[in-house]
Amino acid sequence: MEKRIIECVPNFSEGRDMGIIKNITDVIESVAGVKLLDVDPGKDTNRTVVTFVGDPDYVIEAAFLAVKRAAELIDMTKHQGAHPRMGATDVCPLVPVSGISMEETVVYTRRLAERIGNELGIPVYCYENAAFRPERRNLASCRAGEYEGLPKKLADPVWKPDFGPAIFNKRSGATAVGARDFLVAFNVNLNTTSVRRANAIAYDVREKGRPAREGDPLTGKIKKDDNGETVVIPGSLKSVKAIGWFIEEYGIAQISMNLTNISVTPVHIAFDEVCRKAEVRGVRVTGSELVGLIPLKSLIDAGKYFLNKQKRSSGVSDEELIKIAVRSMGLNDIHPFKPEDKIIEYVMSTNEKTGKRLIEMSLRKFANETASESPAPGGGSVSAYMGVLGAALGTMVANLSSHKRGWDDRWEEFSAWAEKGIAIQNRLLQLVDEDTAAFNSILEAYALPKKTTAEKAARELAVQEATKKAIMVPFEVMQTAFSSFEFLKEMVEKGNPSSVTDAAVGALAIRSCILGAFLNVKINVAGLKDKDFSGHIIKKGMEIEAETISFEADILKLLNKKLPDAE
Repeated sequence: MEKRIIECVPNFSEGRDMGIIKNITDVIESVAGVKLLDVDPGKDTNRTVVTFVGDPDYVIEAAFLAVKRAAELIDMTKHQGAHPRMGATDVCPLVPVSGISMEETVVYTRRLAERIGNELGIPVYCYENAAFRPERRNLASCRAGEYEGLPKKLADPVWKPDFGPAIFNKRSGATAVGARDFLVAFNVNLNTTSVRRANAIAYDVREKGRPAREGDPLTGKIKKDDNGETVVIPGSLKSVKAIGWFIEEYGIAQISMNLTNISVTPVHIAFDEVCRKAEVRGVRVTGSELVGLIPLKSLIDAGKYFLNKQKRSSGVSDEELIKIAVRSMGLNDIHPFKPEDKIIEYVMSTNEKTGKRLIEMSLRKFANETASESPAPGGGSVSAYMGVLGAALGTMVANLSSHKRGWDDRWEEFSAWAEKGIAIQNRLLQLVDEDTAAFNSILEAYALPKKTTAEKAARELAVQEATKKAIMVPFEVMQTAFSSFEFLKEMVEKGNPSSVTDAAVGALAIRSCILGAFLNVKINVAGLKDKDFSGHIIKKGMEIEAETISFEADILKLLNKKLPDAE
Protein backbone atom coordinates (compact mmCIF):
# COMPACT_ATOMS: atom_id res chain seq x y z
CA MET A 1 0.00 0.00 0.00
CA GLU A 2 1.56 3.31 -1.12
CA LYS A 3 1.86 6.11 1.38
CA ARG A 4 -0.69 8.83 0.53
CA ILE A 5 1.16 12.03 -0.35
CA ILE A 6 0.02 15.28 -1.92
CA GLU A 7 2.03 18.38 -2.71
CA CYS A 8 0.85 21.93 -2.09
CA VAL A 9 2.40 24.89 -3.93
CA PRO A 10 0.82 28.12 -2.61
CA ASN A 11 1.93 31.45 -4.12
CA PHE A 12 1.90 34.35 -1.66
CA SER A 13 1.86 38.01 -2.73
CA GLU A 14 4.98 38.91 -0.78
CA GLY A 15 8.55 38.44 -1.99
CA ARG A 16 10.49 41.19 -0.24
CA ASP A 17 9.77 40.99 3.48
CA MET A 18 11.34 37.69 4.55
CA GLY A 19 9.97 38.16 8.05
CA ILE A 20 6.45 37.79 6.70
CA ILE A 21 7.43 34.78 4.59
CA LYS A 22 9.16 33.14 7.56
CA ASN A 23 6.03 33.69 9.65
CA ILE A 24 3.92 31.91 7.01
CA THR A 25 6.33 29.00 6.55
CA ASP A 26 6.65 28.59 10.32
CA VAL A 27 2.93 27.92 10.58
CA ILE A 28 3.21 25.34 7.77
CA GLU A 29 6.03 23.56 9.57
CA SER A 30 4.06 23.56 12.83
CA VAL A 31 1.77 20.87 11.39
CA ALA A 32 3.00 17.34 12.07
CA GLY A 33 3.12 15.09 9.02
CA VAL A 34 4.06 17.93 6.65
CA LYS A 35 7.51 18.62 5.20
CA LEU A 36 8.50 22.00 3.79
CA LEU A 37 10.53 21.39 0.61
CA ASP A 38 11.19 24.79 -0.90
CA VAL A 39 10.70 28.55 -0.41
CA ASP A 40 11.35 30.65 -3.53
CA PRO A 41 10.89 34.44 -3.07
CA GLY A 42 11.08 36.94 -5.93
CA LYS A 43 11.70 40.64 -5.33
CA ASP A 44 10.61 41.88 -8.78
CA THR A 45 7.46 39.77 -8.78
CA ASN A 46 6.92 40.50 -5.05
CA ARG A 47 5.77 36.91 -4.79
CA THR A 48 6.94 33.76 -3.02
CA VAL A 49 6.31 30.20 -4.14
CA VAL A 50 6.28 27.69 -1.28
CA THR A 51 6.31 23.92 -1.73
CA PHE A 52 5.39 21.39 0.96
CA VAL A 53 4.21 17.78 0.99
CA GLY A 54 2.64 15.25 3.30
CA ASP A 55 -0.45 13.28 4.17
CA PRO A 56 -3.53 14.89 2.53
CA ASP A 57 -5.31 15.73 5.81
CA TYR A 58 -2.21 17.36 7.26
CA VAL A 59 -1.44 19.21 4.04
CA ILE A 60 -4.85 20.88 3.80
CA GLU A 61 -4.62 21.84 7.48
CA ALA A 62 -1.20 23.42 6.88
CA ALA A 63 -2.49 25.11 3.71
CA PHE A 64 -5.46 26.62 5.57
CA LEU A 65 -3.25 27.93 8.36
CA ALA A 66 -0.85 29.43 5.79
CA VAL A 67 -3.68 31.18 3.93
CA LYS A 68 -5.01 32.46 7.27
CA ARG A 69 -1.61 33.79 8.31
CA ALA A 70 -1.08 35.42 4.88
CA ALA A 71 -4.45 37.15 5.23
CA GLU A 72 -3.31 38.53 8.59
CA LEU A 73 0.09 39.75 7.40
CA ILE A 74 -0.29 40.78 3.73
CA ASP A 75 -2.22 43.92 2.80
CA MET A 76 -3.16 43.80 -0.88
CA THR A 77 -3.97 47.53 -0.96
CA LYS A 78 -0.21 48.11 -0.77
CA HIS A 79 0.94 45.32 -3.07
CA GLN A 80 2.82 45.94 -6.30
CA GLY A 81 4.72 43.39 -8.36
CA ALA A 82 5.45 42.18 -11.87
CA HIS A 83 3.47 38.93 -11.59
CA PRO A 84 -0.31 38.77 -12.12
CA ARG A 85 -2.10 38.38 -8.76
CA MET A 86 -5.49 38.79 -7.13
CA GLY A 87 -4.97 37.94 -3.48
CA ALA A 88 -2.65 37.66 -0.48
CA THR A 89 -2.61 33.95 -1.22
CA ASP A 90 -2.92 34.22 -4.97
CA VAL A 91 -3.11 30.53 -5.90
CA CYS A 92 -3.02 27.34 -3.88
CA PRO A 93 -2.79 24.20 -6.03
CA LEU A 94 -2.82 20.65 -4.64
CA VAL A 95 -0.96 17.95 -6.57
CA PRO A 96 -1.31 14.17 -6.14
CA VAL A 97 2.13 12.59 -5.66
CA SER A 98 1.56 8.99 -4.57
CA GLY A 99 -1.13 6.70 -3.19
CA ILE A 100 -3.94 9.11 -4.13
CA SER A 101 -5.92 9.74 -7.33
CA MET A 102 -6.70 13.06 -8.95
CA GLU A 103 -10.38 12.52 -8.11
CA GLU A 104 -9.53 12.15 -4.42
CA THR A 105 -7.27 15.20 -4.60
CA VAL A 106 -10.15 17.25 -6.03
CA VAL A 107 -12.25 16.34 -2.96
CA TYR A 108 -9.50 17.63 -0.66
CA THR A 109 -9.07 20.74 -2.81
CA ARG A 110 -12.72 21.69 -2.60
CA ARG A 111 -12.76 20.97 1.14
CA LEU A 112 -9.87 23.41 1.57
CA ALA A 113 -11.52 25.99 -0.68
CA GLU A 114 -14.78 25.79 1.28
CA ARG A 115 -13.00 26.27 4.58
CA ILE A 116 -11.06 29.30 3.31
CA GLY A 117 -14.27 30.86 2.01
CA ASN A 118 -16.41 30.14 5.05
CA GLU A 119 -13.95 30.71 7.89
CA LEU A 120 -11.80 33.50 6.46
CA GLY A 121 -14.38 35.33 4.36
CA ILE A 122 -12.16 35.23 1.27
CA PRO A 123 -13.77 34.70 -2.18
CA VAL A 124 -12.40 31.46 -3.64
CA TYR A 125 -12.40 30.20 -7.23
CA CYS A 126 -11.69 26.53 -7.94
CA TYR A 127 -9.58 25.94 -11.05
CA GLU A 128 -8.02 23.19 -13.19
CA ASN A 129 -9.31 19.73 -12.18
CA ALA A 130 -11.19 21.16 -9.18
CA ALA A 131 -13.19 23.62 -11.32
CA PHE A 132 -16.98 23.43 -11.07
CA ARG A 133 -17.40 25.11 -14.48
CA PRO A 134 -15.39 24.59 -17.71
CA GLU A 135 -14.64 28.31 -18.06
CA ARG A 136 -12.92 28.28 -14.67
CA ARG A 137 -10.45 25.49 -15.43
CA ASN A 138 -7.96 28.02 -16.78
CA LEU A 139 -6.21 29.93 -13.98
CA ALA A 140 -5.76 32.96 -16.23
CA SER A 141 -9.55 33.23 -16.64
CA CYS A 142 -10.10 33.08 -12.88
CA ARG A 143 -7.43 35.74 -12.32
CA ALA A 144 -8.48 38.04 -15.19
CA GLY A 145 -8.69 41.64 -13.99
CA GLU A 146 -6.40 40.82 -11.07
CA TYR A 147 -6.84 42.39 -7.64
CA GLU A 148 -7.84 45.79 -9.00
CA GLY A 149 -10.67 44.26 -11.04
CA LEU A 150 -12.20 42.25 -8.19
CA PRO A 151 -14.92 44.76 -7.13
CA LYS A 152 -16.43 44.71 -10.64
CA LYS A 153 -15.87 40.97 -11.08
CA LEU A 154 -17.53 40.03 -7.79
CA ALA A 155 -20.55 42.16 -8.65
CA ASP A 156 -21.09 40.08 -11.81
CA PRO A 157 -23.30 36.99 -11.08
CA VAL A 158 -21.34 35.06 -13.72
CA TRP A 159 -18.26 35.36 -11.50
CA LYS A 160 -19.83 34.53 -8.18
CA PRO A 161 -17.12 32.73 -6.16
CA ASP A 162 -17.33 28.97 -5.73
CA PHE A 163 -16.89 29.48 -2.00
CA GLY A 164 -16.90 32.50 0.29
CA PRO A 165 -18.79 35.78 -0.07
CA ALA A 166 -19.26 37.63 -3.34
CA ILE A 167 -17.96 40.67 -1.51
CA PHE A 168 -14.68 42.45 -2.16
CA ASN A 169 -12.19 41.62 0.59
CA LYS A 170 -10.08 44.76 0.38
CA ARG A 171 -7.17 43.46 2.43
CA SER A 172 -6.90 39.84 1.22
CA GLY A 173 -8.42 39.94 -2.27
CA ALA A 174 -9.42 36.53 -3.67
CA THR A 175 -7.75 33.14 -3.89
CA ALA A 176 -7.72 30.43 -6.57
CA VAL A 177 -7.55 26.89 -5.18
CA GLY A 178 -6.93 24.11 -7.68
CA ALA A 179 -5.95 20.51 -8.28
CA ARG A 180 -3.41 19.90 -10.99
CA ASP A 181 -1.03 17.23 -12.17
CA PHE A 182 2.55 17.05 -11.01
CA LEU A 183 4.89 19.13 -13.15
CA VAL A 184 8.40 17.82 -13.79
CA ALA A 185 11.18 20.08 -15.06
CA PHE A 186 13.37 17.79 -17.15
CA ASN A 187 16.36 18.74 -19.30
CA VAL A 188 17.96 16.49 -21.92
CA ASN A 189 21.67 17.01 -22.66
CA LEU A 190 22.98 17.07 -26.25
CA ASN A 191 26.44 16.61 -27.79
CA THR A 192 26.15 19.99 -29.50
CA THR A 193 26.51 23.66 -28.65
CA SER A 194 23.97 24.69 -31.32
CA VAL A 195 20.88 26.37 -29.88
CA ARG A 196 19.32 26.28 -33.36
CA ARG A 197 19.54 22.48 -33.50
CA ALA A 198 18.38 22.14 -29.91
CA ASN A 199 15.37 24.33 -30.67
CA ALA A 200 14.57 22.28 -33.77
CA ILE A 201 14.43 19.12 -31.64
CA ALA A 202 12.38 20.92 -28.98
CA TYR A 203 9.84 21.98 -31.62
CA ASP A 204 9.72 18.39 -32.90
CA VAL A 205 8.61 17.06 -29.52
CA ARG A 206 6.67 19.82 -27.73
CA GLU A 207 2.89 19.65 -27.95
CA LYS A 208 2.67 23.18 -29.36
CA GLY A 209 4.92 22.15 -32.25
CA ARG A 210 6.02 24.76 -34.78
CA PRO A 211 4.48 26.98 -37.48
CA ALA A 212 4.24 25.32 -40.90
CA ARG A 213 6.35 27.05 -43.54
CA GLU A 214 6.36 27.15 -47.29
CA GLY A 215 9.50 25.67 -48.85
CA ASP A 216 12.37 25.67 -46.37
CA PRO A 217 11.06 24.41 -42.99
CA LEU A 218 13.33 26.84 -41.14
CA THR A 219 13.31 30.04 -43.22
CA GLY A 220 10.25 29.70 -45.48
CA LYS A 221 7.21 31.92 -45.22
CA ILE A 222 4.82 30.92 -42.43
CA LYS A 223 1.65 29.31 -43.82
CA LYS A 224 -1.78 30.76 -43.02
CA ASP A 225 -5.18 29.08 -43.28
CA ASP A 226 -8.27 30.55 -44.95
CA ASN A 227 -9.03 32.54 -41.77
CA GLY A 228 -5.56 34.02 -41.64
CA GLU A 229 -4.51 31.85 -38.68
CA THR A 230 -1.03 30.33 -38.56
CA VAL A 231 -0.94 26.67 -39.63
CA VAL A 232 0.77 24.64 -36.89
CA ILE A 233 2.59 21.32 -37.13
CA PRO A 234 2.04 19.75 -33.69
CA GLY A 235 4.89 18.07 -31.85
CA SER A 236 4.95 14.39 -30.94
CA LEU A 237 4.51 14.64 -27.15
CA LYS A 238 1.32 15.66 -25.38
CA SER A 239 1.44 17.78 -22.20
CA VAL A 240 5.02 18.85 -22.93
CA LYS A 241 6.48 22.34 -23.23
CA ALA A 242 10.02 22.54 -24.58
CA ILE A 243 12.71 24.92 -25.74
CA GLY A 244 16.36 24.60 -26.74
CA TRP A 245 19.09 26.59 -25.01
CA PHE A 246 22.83 26.70 -24.39
CA ILE A 247 24.13 26.29 -20.85
CA GLU A 248 27.48 28.04 -20.56
CA GLU A 249 28.26 26.37 -17.22
CA TYR A 250 28.00 22.92 -18.84
CA GLY A 251 29.26 23.91 -22.29
CA ILE A 252 26.39 22.10 -24.03
CA ALA A 253 22.95 22.70 -25.48
CA GLN A 254 19.92 21.19 -23.77
CA ILE A 255 16.28 20.52 -24.50
CA SER A 256 14.54 22.11 -21.52
CA MET A 257 11.13 20.55 -20.95
CA ASN A 258 8.21 21.02 -18.60
CA LEU A 259 6.23 17.78 -18.41
CA THR A 260 2.89 19.18 -17.28
CA ASN A 261 1.15 15.81 -16.92
CA ILE A 262 3.49 12.88 -16.28
CA SER A 263 0.60 10.43 -16.46
CA VAL A 264 0.25 11.44 -20.14
CA THR A 265 3.94 11.79 -20.99
CA PRO A 266 6.25 10.26 -18.36
CA VAL A 267 9.93 11.20 -18.17
CA HIS A 268 11.12 7.99 -19.83
CA ILE A 269 8.85 8.48 -22.85
CA ALA A 270 9.99 12.10 -23.20
CA PHE A 271 13.64 11.02 -22.98
CA ASP A 272 13.31 8.29 -25.59
CA GLU A 273 11.41 10.56 -27.98
CA VAL A 274 14.07 13.28 -27.74
CA CYS A 275 16.69 10.59 -28.46
CA ARG A 276 14.82 9.58 -31.63
CA LYS A 277 14.31 13.14 -32.86
CA ALA A 278 17.91 14.08 -32.08
CA GLU A 279 19.25 11.07 -34.00
CA VAL A 280 17.31 12.14 -37.11
CA ARG A 281 19.06 15.53 -36.94
CA GLY A 282 22.51 14.02 -36.43
CA VAL A 283 22.66 14.92 -32.76
CA ARG A 284 23.24 12.52 -29.87
CA VAL A 285 21.73 12.63 -26.39
CA THR A 286 24.39 12.27 -23.69
CA GLY A 287 22.21 12.27 -20.61
CA SER A 288 19.58 14.25 -18.76
CA GLU A 289 18.93 16.38 -15.70
CA LEU A 290 16.01 16.59 -13.28
CA VAL A 291 15.37 20.08 -11.94
CA GLY A 292 13.63 19.88 -8.57
CA LEU A 293 11.92 16.78 -7.21
CA ILE A 294 10.12 13.84 -8.77
CA PRO A 295 7.68 11.24 -7.40
CA LEU A 296 9.12 7.79 -6.71
CA LYS A 297 6.61 6.18 -9.07
CA SER A 298 8.04 8.09 -12.03
CA LEU A 299 11.47 6.52 -11.63
CA ILE A 300 10.01 3.10 -10.79
CA ASP A 301 7.98 3.22 -14.02
CA ALA A 302 11.06 4.36 -15.94
CA GLY A 303 13.12 1.48 -14.58
CA LYS A 304 10.43 -1.02 -15.59
CA TYR A 305 10.16 0.56 -19.04
CA PHE A 306 13.87 0.20 -19.78
CA LEU A 307 14.02 -3.35 -18.38
CA ASN A 308 11.03 -4.32 -20.54
CA LYS A 309 12.80 -2.92 -23.60
CA GLN A 310 15.61 -5.35 -22.81
CA LYS A 311 13.03 -8.14 -22.39
CA ARG A 312 14.08 -8.55 -18.79
CA SER A 313 11.93 -9.06 -15.72
CA SER A 314 10.90 -5.86 -13.95
CA GLY A 315 9.99 -7.67 -10.74
CA VAL A 316 13.00 -6.31 -8.85
CA SER A 317 13.49 -3.98 -5.89
CA ASP A 318 12.75 -0.26 -6.03
CA GLU A 319 16.46 0.43 -5.51
CA GLU A 320 17.37 -1.61 -8.58
CA LEU A 321 14.65 0.00 -10.70
CA ILE A 322 15.90 3.46 -9.72
CA LYS A 323 19.47 2.50 -10.68
CA ILE A 324 18.25 1.26 -14.09
CA ALA A 325 16.31 4.49 -14.64
CA VAL A 326 19.27 6.68 -13.67
CA ARG A 327 21.68 4.75 -15.92
CA SER A 328 19.27 4.56 -18.86
CA MET A 329 18.50 8.28 -18.90
CA GLY A 330 22.00 9.40 -17.91
CA LEU A 331 20.74 11.33 -14.90
CA ASN A 332 24.31 11.33 -13.56
CA ASP A 333 25.67 13.02 -16.70
CA ILE A 334 26.11 16.50 -15.21
CA HIS A 335 25.63 16.09 -11.46
CA PRO A 336 25.55 12.99 -9.25
CA PHE A 337 21.95 11.86 -8.94
CA LYS A 338 21.12 11.24 -5.27
CA PRO A 339 17.72 9.59 -4.80
CA GLU A 340 17.52 10.83 -1.21
CA ASP A 341 17.69 14.43 -2.50
CA LYS A 342 15.59 14.12 -5.67
CA ILE A 343 12.73 11.71 -4.91
CA ILE A 344 9.88 13.27 -2.95
CA GLU A 345 9.11 10.25 -0.79
CA TYR A 346 12.79 9.85 0.13
CA VAL A 347 13.19 13.55 0.93
CA MET A 348 10.15 13.30 3.19
CA SER A 349 11.49 10.32 5.09
CA THR A 350 15.01 11.75 5.57
CA ASN A 351 14.12 13.75 8.66
CA GLU A 352 11.05 11.88 9.82
CA LYS A 353 11.24 10.83 13.44
CA THR A 354 10.30 7.24 12.79
CA GLY A 355 12.47 5.78 15.54
CA LYS A 356 14.27 2.49 15.11
CA ARG A 357 13.04 0.89 11.87
CA LEU A 358 13.30 -2.88 11.87
CA ILE A 359 13.46 -3.22 8.10
CA GLU A 360 16.63 -1.11 7.98
CA MET A 361 18.46 -3.46 10.35
CA SER A 362 20.90 -6.15 9.30
CA LEU A 363 19.76 -9.76 9.72
CA ARG A 364 22.01 -10.12 12.76
CA LYS A 365 20.76 -6.91 14.37
CA PHE A 366 17.12 -7.83 13.76
CA ALA A 367 17.69 -11.24 15.38
CA ASN A 368 19.50 -9.68 18.34
CA GLU A 369 16.78 -7.07 18.78
CA THR A 370 14.16 -9.83 18.75
CA ALA A 371 16.15 -11.84 21.30
CA SER A 372 16.55 -8.89 23.70
CA GLU A 373 14.45 -8.30 26.81
CA SER A 374 12.27 -5.80 24.92
CA PRO A 375 8.80 -7.26 24.15
CA ALA A 376 8.90 -5.84 20.61
CA PRO A 377 9.62 -6.87 17.94
CA GLY A 378 7.83 -10.08 18.70
CA GLY A 379 5.87 -12.80 16.97
CA GLY A 380 3.87 -10.40 14.84
CA SER A 381 6.86 -8.69 13.22
CA VAL A 382 8.68 -12.01 12.85
CA SER A 383 5.61 -13.55 11.21
CA ALA A 384 5.43 -10.65 8.75
CA TYR A 385 9.12 -11.05 7.95
CA MET A 386 8.68 -14.77 7.32
CA GLY A 387 6.08 -13.72 4.77
CA VAL A 388 8.58 -11.28 3.23
CA LEU A 389 11.06 -14.12 2.74
CA GLY A 390 8.38 -16.44 1.36
CA ALA A 391 7.28 -13.88 -1.24
CA ALA A 392 10.92 -13.10 -2.04
CA LEU A 393 11.63 -16.77 -2.83
CA GLY A 394 8.70 -16.89 -5.24
CA THR A 395 9.86 -13.66 -6.87
CA MET A 396 13.35 -15.11 -7.24
CA VAL A 397 11.98 -18.16 -9.08
CA ALA A 398 9.94 -15.91 -11.36
CA ASN A 399 13.02 -13.83 -12.20
CA LEU A 400 15.18 -16.90 -12.79
CA SER A 401 12.47 -18.32 -15.06
CA SER A 402 12.24 -15.04 -16.95
CA HIS A 403 15.96 -15.25 -17.76
CA LYS A 404 16.16 -19.00 -18.39
CA ARG A 405 17.91 -19.90 -21.61
CA GLY A 406 15.42 -21.22 -24.17
CA TRP A 407 12.45 -19.55 -22.46
CA ASP A 408 12.92 -16.16 -24.15
CA ASP A 409 9.34 -16.12 -25.40
CA ARG A 410 8.03 -16.42 -21.83
CA TRP A 411 9.88 -13.50 -20.18
CA GLU A 412 6.75 -11.31 -19.99
CA GLU A 413 4.77 -14.08 -18.30
CA PHE A 414 7.32 -14.48 -15.54
CA SER A 415 8.04 -10.76 -15.29
CA ALA A 416 4.35 -10.19 -14.50
CA TRP A 417 4.50 -12.81 -11.72
CA ALA A 418 7.71 -11.28 -10.35
CA GLU A 419 6.05 -7.85 -10.19
CA LYS A 420 3.17 -9.33 -8.17
CA GLY A 421 5.65 -11.01 -5.86
CA ILE A 422 7.69 -7.89 -5.26
CA ALA A 423 4.52 -5.89 -4.48
CA ILE A 424 3.51 -8.44 -1.82
CA GLN A 425 7.05 -8.48 -0.46
CA ASN A 426 7.14 -4.67 -0.18
CA ARG A 427 3.82 -4.47 1.66
CA LEU A 428 4.80 -7.20 4.12
CA LEU A 429 8.05 -5.32 4.77
CA GLN A 430 6.03 -2.27 5.79
CA LEU A 431 3.90 -4.45 8.05
CA VAL A 432 7.01 -5.69 9.91
CA ASP A 433 7.38 -2.21 11.40
CA GLU A 434 3.65 -1.51 11.58
CA ASP A 435 3.13 -4.52 13.84
CA THR A 436 5.68 -3.25 16.36
CA ALA A 437 4.21 0.26 16.11
CA ALA A 438 0.74 -1.16 16.82
CA PHE A 439 2.03 -2.96 19.91
CA ASN A 440 3.73 0.22 21.13
CA SER A 441 0.49 2.18 20.66
CA ILE A 442 -1.21 -0.17 23.15
CA LEU A 443 1.54 0.48 25.70
CA GLU A 444 1.19 4.24 25.13
CA ALA A 445 -2.58 4.04 25.62
CA TYR A 446 -2.22 2.18 28.90
CA ALA A 447 0.27 4.83 30.06
CA LEU A 448 -2.32 7.63 29.75
CA PRO A 449 -3.51 9.28 32.99
CA LYS A 450 -6.62 7.83 34.67
CA LYS A 451 -7.25 9.98 37.74
CA THR A 452 -10.51 11.65 36.71
CA THR A 453 -13.61 10.12 35.16
CA ALA A 454 -12.90 11.96 31.89
CA GLU A 455 -9.32 10.74 31.86
CA LYS A 456 -10.43 7.17 32.48
CA ALA A 457 -12.92 7.36 29.61
CA ALA A 458 -10.32 8.85 27.26
CA ARG A 459 -7.78 6.22 28.29
CA GLU A 460 -10.22 3.35 27.74
CA LEU A 461 -11.17 4.69 24.30
CA ALA A 462 -7.46 4.98 23.37
CA VAL A 463 -6.82 1.41 24.59
CA GLN A 464 -9.69 0.03 22.55
CA GLU A 465 -8.64 1.91 19.39
CA ALA A 466 -5.02 0.78 19.81
CA THR A 467 -6.19 -2.81 20.36
CA LYS A 468 -8.20 -2.71 17.15
CA LYS A 469 -5.11 -1.52 15.29
CA ALA A 470 -3.05 -4.30 16.89
CA ILE A 471 -5.62 -6.78 15.57
CA MET A 472 -5.91 -5.36 12.08
CA VAL A 473 -2.17 -5.20 11.34
CA PRO A 474 -1.56 -8.97 11.76
CA PHE A 475 -4.88 -9.63 10.04
CA GLU A 476 -3.61 -7.63 7.04
CA VAL A 477 -0.40 -9.68 7.23
CA MET A 478 -2.57 -12.80 6.87
CA GLN A 479 -4.49 -11.41 3.90
CA THR A 480 -1.41 -10.04 2.13
CA ALA A 481 0.67 -13.18 2.62
CA PHE A 482 -2.20 -15.42 1.50
CA SER A 483 -2.34 -13.60 -1.85
CA SER A 484 1.14 -14.94 -2.65
CA PHE A 485 0.03 -18.60 -2.73
CA GLU A 486 -1.31 -18.27 -6.27
CA PHE A 487 2.00 -17.23 -7.75
CA LEU A 488 4.03 -19.61 -5.55
CA LYS A 489 1.95 -22.50 -6.86
CA GLU A 490 2.45 -21.21 -10.40
CA MET A 491 6.23 -21.12 -9.86
CA VAL A 492 6.29 -24.70 -8.52
CA GLU A 493 4.18 -25.88 -11.45
CA LYS A 494 5.64 -23.84 -14.32
CA GLY A 495 8.81 -22.16 -13.06
CA ASN A 496 12.45 -22.99 -13.68
CA PRO A 497 12.70 -26.72 -12.83
CA SER A 498 15.98 -26.14 -11.00
CA SER A 499 14.32 -23.76 -8.56
CA VAL A 500 10.88 -25.22 -7.84
CA THR A 501 11.97 -26.30 -4.35
CA ASP A 502 12.75 -22.64 -3.58
CA ALA A 503 9.16 -21.72 -4.41
CA ALA A 504 7.96 -24.55 -2.18
CA VAL A 505 10.11 -23.29 0.69
CA GLY A 506 8.45 -19.94 0.06
CA ALA A 507 5.06 -21.62 0.54
CA LEU A 508 6.23 -23.08 3.87
CA ALA A 509 7.36 -19.63 5.01
CA ILE A 510 4.02 -18.11 3.97
CA ARG A 511 2.15 -20.79 5.92
CA SER A 512 4.19 -20.02 9.06
CA CYS A 513 3.66 -16.29 8.48
CA ILE A 514 -0.13 -16.64 8.29
CA LEU A 515 -0.51 -19.02 11.23
CA GLY A 516 1.85 -16.89 13.33
CA ALA A 517 0.00 -13.68 12.46
CA PHE A 518 -3.31 -15.35 13.39
CA LEU A 519 -1.92 -16.11 16.86
CA ASN A 520 -1.32 -12.37 17.26
CA VAL A 521 -4.86 -11.62 16.13
CA LYS A 522 -6.24 -14.06 18.70
CA ILE A 523 -4.28 -12.73 21.67
CA ASN A 524 -5.23 -9.12 20.90
CA VAL A 525 -8.90 -9.95 20.32
CA ALA A 526 -9.09 -11.02 23.97
CA GLY A 527 -8.73 -7.39 25.07
CA LEU A 528 -11.39 -5.98 22.74
CA LYS A 529 -14.87 -5.12 24.03
CA ASP A 530 -16.47 -4.95 20.57
CA LYS A 531 -17.40 -8.63 20.32
CA ASP A 532 -19.17 -8.27 16.97
CA PHE A 533 -15.96 -6.90 15.44
CA SER A 534 -13.74 -9.50 17.09
CA GLY A 535 -16.09 -12.35 16.16
CA HIS A 536 -16.07 -11.29 12.51
CA ILE A 537 -12.25 -11.07 12.41
CA ILE A 538 -11.79 -14.47 14.09
CA LYS A 539 -14.21 -16.09 11.63
CA LYS A 540 -12.37 -14.60 8.65
CA GLY A 541 -9.04 -15.56 10.17
CA MET A 542 -10.11 -19.17 10.60
CA GLU A 543 -11.17 -19.29 6.95
CA ILE A 544 -7.77 -17.96 5.82
CA GLU A 545 -6.00 -20.40 8.14
CA ALA A 546 -7.90 -23.38 6.73
CA GLU A 547 -7.31 -22.32 3.13
CA THR A 548 -3.64 -21.77 3.93
CA ILE A 549 -3.15 -25.31 5.18
CA SER A 550 -4.98 -26.67 2.14
CA PHE A 551 -2.97 -24.51 -0.29
CA GLU A 552 0.33 -25.52 1.28
CA ALA A 553 -0.62 -29.23 1.02
CA ASP A 554 -1.51 -28.81 -2.67
CA ILE A 555 1.82 -27.10 -3.40
CA LEU A 556 3.83 -29.79 -1.61
CA LYS A 557 1.89 -32.52 -3.40
CA LEU A 558 2.61 -30.81 -6.72
CA LEU A 559 6.28 -30.49 -5.81
CA ASN A 560 6.64 -34.15 -4.84
CA LYS A 561 5.42 -35.17 -8.29
CA LYS A 562 8.20 -33.09 -9.83
CA LEU A 563 11.01 -34.33 -7.59
CA PRO A 564 13.05 -37.33 -8.75
CA ASP A 565 12.41 -40.57 -6.81
CA ALA A 566 14.79 -41.01 -3.91
CA GLU A 567 17.05 -44.03 -4.28
